[in-house]
Amino acid sequence: MSRVEQFLLGGGRFGKEVMGRSAIHVGLVNNMPDAALRPTELQFARLLKEASGSLDVRLRLFSLRGIARGEQALSRMAGFYDDAGFLQGSNLDALIVTGAEPKSGDLRQEPYWPELAHLIDWAEIGTISTLFSCLAAHAAVQHLDGIARRPLAGKLSGVFESRRIEDDPLFFSTAPVTMMPHSRRNDIPAASLEAGGYRVLARLANGQVDIFTREPPGHSRFVFFQGHPEYDPATLGREYLRDIGRFLRGEGPAPAIPENYFDRATEDRLAEIGGDDESALPHYAQIVNGALPRQNWRANTVRLFANWLTLVAAAKARRQSSRSVHTRRRAS
Repeated sequence: MSRVEQFLLGGGRFGKEVMGRSAIHVGLVNNMPDAALRPTELQFARLLKEASGSLDVRLRLFSLRGIARGEQALSRMAGFYDDAGFLQGSNLDALIVTGAEPKSGDLRQEPYWPELAHLIDWAEIGTISTLFSCLAAHAAVQHLDGIARRPLAGKLSGVFESRRIEDDPLFFSTAPVTMMPHSRRNDIPAASLEAGGYRVLARLANGQVDIFTREPPGHSRFVFFQGHPEYDPATLGREYLRDIGRFLRGEGPAPAIPENYFDRATEDRLAEIGGDDESALPHYAQIVNGALPRQNWRANTVRLFANWLTLVAAAKARRQSSRSVHTRRRAS
């Protein structure tokens, strides 16, 4: 059993014990579908482990009741996950909220919407900072400011250049141009975000927003990713196979090969496969599973999350110091 798996079984922590330093308690609200549930757990757990450095970071898993789960997933989640309704009493410092596979074009029609909206409202005042990934970012801006996402002409899938356009402590010791995985069918225009008071920090080469923030005075700092910095090297390949399977079963359009992800030879082999029924799926799987895509975004992602954890730790220390001063003043 790996250290990450031991950690997810409970009682573990990342980082080193540091005398006099409080632990940083991070919650992960994992809204991914059953097939991606455990990979997402491990992706974020490993990322936080790598980014924690000397910080004592502790992770706790949560789920929304409104997301339908199969019996196998529910059985596995038992003992690992807490109901998101318990967030308010969980003494968390920071939160990560993942996306979910949408069932409706209007996010407000999703069965979990009331729960998610309540979670977002609580996170504004109940956390130091919250990260929203992909669809969760779209849901948050829809709920907070009525900014609706817009469908793209086709799915954006691949690894793309992301260029920093604003300085921010999140970018300490990161390159001005980095790579970021994206896998989405919708987008939030920069003009809508900026009009709503959001701060766009990074954009893709095609002009779409990559990272943005929201930080009203006295509220949690919200950080939004339209992409998936947590993805492991094989994730986009697994998603491509999922979409290919749906296409071959007549359940969706033919997916494009993820951009800037496979080597040219792998792309050529995938493009040469014939057949439009499920008999072709093993051929796709053989090629994808045998490919070795580069994870050229990992170092930057670890640095980004290390900066985020450091900012949370510093804000927590300031709050504790302020409370201590007020307590002494009342006592005297």
